[in-house]
Amino acid sequence: MTELKQPYYFDNNATTKVDERVLNAMLPFFNHYYGNASSTTHVQGITARHAVEKARIKTAELINAEENEIIFTSGATEAINIALKGIWENYSIYGKHIITVKTEHKAVLDTCLYLEKRGAEITYLNVDAEGLINLDELKNEMRDTTILVAIMHANNETGVIQPLEEISEIVHQHKCILFSDATQSAGKLMIDVNELGVDLMCLSGHKLYGPKGVGALYVRRKNPRVQLVEFLHGGGHEKQIRSGTLNVPGIVALGKACELAQYELWDNNTHVSKLRAYLEHQLLEIEGLRINGSTKYRLYNTSNICFPKKSGAELIGKWGSLFSVSSGAACASGSKEVSHVLKAMQLNDEDANSSLRFSFSKYNTLEEVKDTVSLILNTFLSIN
Repeated sequence: MTELKQPYYFDNNATTKVDERVLNAMLPFFNHYYGNASSTTHVQGITARHAVEKARIKTAELINAEENEIIFTSGATEAINIALKGIWENYSIYGKHIITVKTEHKAVLDTCLYLEKRGAEITYLNVDAEGLINLDELKNEMRDTTILVAIMHANNETGVIQPLEEISEIVHQHKCILFSDATQSAGKLMIDVNELGVDLMCLSGHKLYGPKGVGALYVRRKNPRVQLVEFLHGGGHEKQIRSGTLNVPGIVALGKACELAQYELWDNNTHVSKLRAYLEHQLLEIEGLRINGSTKYRLYNTSNICFPKKSGAELIGKWGSLFSVSSGAACASGSKEVSHVLKAMQLNDEDANSSLRFSFSKYNTLEEVKDTVSLILNTFLSIN
């Protein structure tokens, strides 16, 4: 059977290709080192346990955390649920107010909606046209009853980076806990949870060249010590917060992906930044085209572009066999709703629906981007 030619892939904020080195690291734990990491009475189980703990160290090193502050999960969505619901269950006796942002990932927003039904009072901060929060608004919304502030590090649709260090100062002045979704930034930016002042943080393997179905939650253990309730019961795994047989191959893969991301961060940054810069510079020739979100405070791999007076869905239909991009977050695939992120940034429905996200990876090449630019320019030249 002849393999079909794959389109160029520019949807890496949705998921990335698994690095061959990551794949090779995890494969032996399916059929050779296949022990249960909780079975420490024999060599197979001990080998699995050692592999898990090595991965825990590598995951912690990526964000400058302690290894005992890392809890392995099935991904960022589960980590978000554990964090937000865990804080609510443990700290709601001190207050019922939570602050988040209108442009958060649906995993945060939907969890907040659930907590509202449980009695939580949720404040949704606005963002400006560049996608950034107003720090004065955050200060004004803080209350004596505020127990949690949940603000993502970098947005999945626009790549806009929030000023976590300044945010954490405000939050901690009120003796409050700060959670940040670092799903997009982990492995792309230098992250130090202590410098940023983050108390809870999540990441996901498949955003940094690891497999789907594995992620991690960072939980600060001192200054302050954050305490979460048991989320999954049945065996007391992962510090009694997330019970269940550990996904050893996935965890090994996550650890390897974190290790590679740390060592290759600057090389990847340099390579991918050039690809995005070329794309945006060349496309500026299209009249009325603009970049959605801050161009100063943004992930180096992400470009959310508004194409003037042209439906994003129509453009994807035209270009889809040639290159892969997104018209919104992968979590909202199949939804016909306008992007809540772009709407919060004051885009009207027409402009929001005319916007596409390009997100590049270390595997993309300049030749791919040049081909793509030519296709896009030809489309708009033929329109005009």
